[in-house]
Amino acid sequence: MVTLVDQHLDCSTPEALTESHALARERSLPGWTMGYRTEFCRDHQRPLAVFASPGRYVQGPGATWELGTELKRLGMSGPVLFIAGGTARKILAPIWIETLPPVGVTPVIEAFAGECSEMEINRLVSLAATQTFSAVVGAGGGKASDTARAVADELDLPVVITPTLASTDSPCSALSVIYTKSGAVQGFRFYNRHPLLLLVDTEVVARAPKRQLVAGFGDALATWFEARSCRQSHGCNVVGGYPTTTATALAKLCCDILLADGPAACSAVDARATTPALERIVEANNLLSGLGFESGGLALAHAVHNGVSEIPASHAMLHGEKVAFGLHTQLVMEGQPQSEIREIFSYCQSVGLPTTLQQIGINPDDDDAIQRIAERTVVPGESSHNEPFEVTATAVADAIRAADQQGRAYIN
Repeated sequence: MVTLVDQHLDCSTPEALTESHALARERSLPGWTMGYRTEFCRDHQRPLAVFASPGRYVQGPGATWELGTELKRLGMSGPVLFIAGGTARKILAPIWIETLPPVGVTPVIEAFAGECSEMEINRLVSLAATQTFSAVVGAGGGKASDTARAVADELDLPVVITPTLASTDSPCSALSVIYTKSGAVQGFRFYNRHPLLLLVDTEVVARAPKRQLVAGFGDALATWFEARSCRQSHGCNVVGGYPTTTATALAKLCCDILLADGPAACSAVDARATTPALERIVEANNLLSGLGFESGGLALAHAVHNGVSEIPASHAMLHGEKVAFGLHTQLVMEGQPQSEIREIFSYCQSVGLPTTLQQIGINPDDDDAIQRIAERTVVPGESSHNEPFEVTATAVADAIRAADQQGRAYIN
């Protein structure tokens, strides 16, 4: 049902795809299969175009009050396991307790410990084994969502995601990023099925720290540029096929909304208010970026993030903040027009996303750290190889330094 691998699979050529599948199978736990990674026609020499999505998306102010109606629509009843972060337990749990029993759903709420690790997944699976559940609900940030997906897969149950933040595009997806206890990226789990429901209460998002929303900008902003590179290279998307035109178009729409509405959405969060601009941004961060990255494909930006995450000093930074610097590196390495690079650097500076190594916790004079990031960025099968040219550690290290230099120039 799921495979844990310690890097993205290389889909750049049919031969590399076959090798990556073999590698993943070697590392699979007993009884686990490849999930979406095998979803291509065995009679063809290359992957089919594949698009995947959650079953249903619901968004708006006060959406939490409608969760019971949505669960009932999906045929869920009886005990449901809620894996909830701190904000969800404080703000959402009282609403669950009031509104779910009248529709036949009994919420069993377990606290999420804060890290999507094998230890936390195993702990929650063991707790769940003492009772029969009809579904798993993940409520909180991206790591809570990732953990809920993993637990639901282990229990062979449907999963529902109700994020309290718009800080990543993970809620839509059928994968989890697994971290070590120290916060480094350990690997990825890929699942056969997506969430049945993604429900986003924008009143809750509007009251979250602005830094979380802005981090979501960084994650979502990379979506278009990575999808563009993946399409140019005829690379493989995250669900095991070529990117569809639909996914690429959604990725571009995501970028357009971010550039148009980002500052206004920040103002709304400052005022703890829901506005049309915030609604559009939340949809872009969660839905458009989720569909765009998964079905459009990843490239260098997220690979650099994975490299940066190897450095302990970066662990205080949010996922999207590190992805934003990865995007700068990607644009520089691709040799994109200075007009495009300036637009993205200026936007990031205006909303508070990092544009330098120092801002993501990395000493720009630490050559060993930069080399370590670069080498992790280009491990076999990493998404950096979806770029339309050969990607080497030396070239990545040079691009990191050049992106940092440009970022410092913008600050000054």
